[in-house]
Amino acid sequence: MTATKPDTKAMARAEREDLAAFLATLTPEEWDAPTLCTRWRVRDVVAHMFSYDDLRPLALVGRLAKGSGAANDIGVDQLGDRSPDELLALVRTHLTPRGLTAGFGARIALTDGTIHHQDIRRPLGRPREIPNDRLRVALDYARTAPPIKAKARVRGLTLQATDLDWRCGDGPVVEGPGESLLMAMAGRPVADELTGPGRTMLAERISA
Repeated sequence: MTATKPDTKAMARAEREDLAAFLATLTPEEWDAPTLCTRWRVRDVVAHMFSYDDLRPLALVGRLAKGSGAANDIGVDQLGDRSPDELLALVRTHLTPRGLTAGFGARIALTDGTIHHQDIRRPLGRPREIPNDRLRVALDYARTAPPIKAKARVRGLTLQATDLDWRCGDGPVVEGPGESLLMAMAGRPVADELTGPGRTMLAERISA
């Protein structure tokens, strides 16, 4: 019997719907609160996330040619100073990923969205439970997605989720909640939430 392939496009839309619902609860002060993304406020992270959807191919190539850091800053500069209502409207009109973020069955939007959703929630002290099907897809894709740069961080390590059926790699084990593993792969300073003989190595790579 052939296994059913996950509907990653539907998952990406669901993730964006959850983000929109959460953003609608924020106060004006929280829109300007810091996030796990250095230098970026909540509004900046939202601007970054949705700044690629409407880019035409030539504009996308031109932006990416500037390098990932500069390319991301362009989107933040263009959209980051919009009002919370305007940014929320932007999210709501882009629930279905398009353009670059629709790539790889919308895995780009799903993985980027899941990570940045947590970048916003964690400093605000607003945890959530990520649905396992979305988290599993994001973990798989994050391992090799070039912009996330996880490949070098997890090389020679085994990552083992303790709250869902997911494991990858070969070497000293790093284990913990799937969300913590995802954020660690993305370079966020969450290694203290993980355990195992490979944790120190992963923590050193994240700090570097």
